[in-house]
Parts: sequence; C-alpha cells; structure tokens
Amino acid sequence: MTIRMAVAMGAFSLALTGCGTALTVLQDDEDAARGLRKHKTYCQSIPRIYSGLAYNFCILHAPPDPTGVLVPLVLLDMTLSGVCDTVSLPYTIFRQATDGNLGIYWRAGRG
Repeated sequence: MTIRMAVAMGAFSLALTGCGTALTVLQDDEDAARGLRKHKTYCQSIPRIYSGLAYNFCILHAPPDPTGVLVPLVLLDMTLSGVCDTVSLPYTIFRQATDGNLGIYWRAGRG
C-alpha cells in the first residue's frame, strides 16, 4: 500500500465516521439520538429515509457553534450523506415502514 493510498483511506474513514448516514443507519437508534442531543438540536425526531441529510439539518437546527467550525463540516458532509442515503434507500424505506421515525428524545428523557 502506498502512502498516498493510506492517506486517502484514512481520510475516507475519518469522513465516514462523521457521516450523518453512518451515524443514523449503522448505529443503534439510541446512539444516533444521543449524538443529536449532544448538539442540543431542536428536532424531536428524524425520518429514517434520507436520515443522514435529516441528521445534518438537525445539527444546523441547534444553537450556534461558537467555534464556527461545525457549519462548514456539516455542509460538506451533506453531499456524502446524500449519496449514502440514496444507496441505502431500500433498507431505510423498510425501517421507516417497520419502526417509524427515529426519535431523538425517547426513553432517555430530555438531556
């Protein structure tokens, strides 16, 4: 493996860990909800269909980030999430029909 390939793989894996789709489709519902509660979003729930984009919009629908770093990262992630959400549509449509929306303030209470 060349150094260039290793750097590219590292950057891709780092981007994927922050990808809204990876956070909502590959994690448990409670873990995804915890991430949104951490950002103190005003969203109450998000649909499972295109959940990565919804996750990113909910992060933007929160109190402003004082560092100013979050918004550009979220906007960049929206492109990746849009592609990944489209690829995962068969699964997320099934989950939406079976489980409904992903609740953000369920079971653990507000906080």
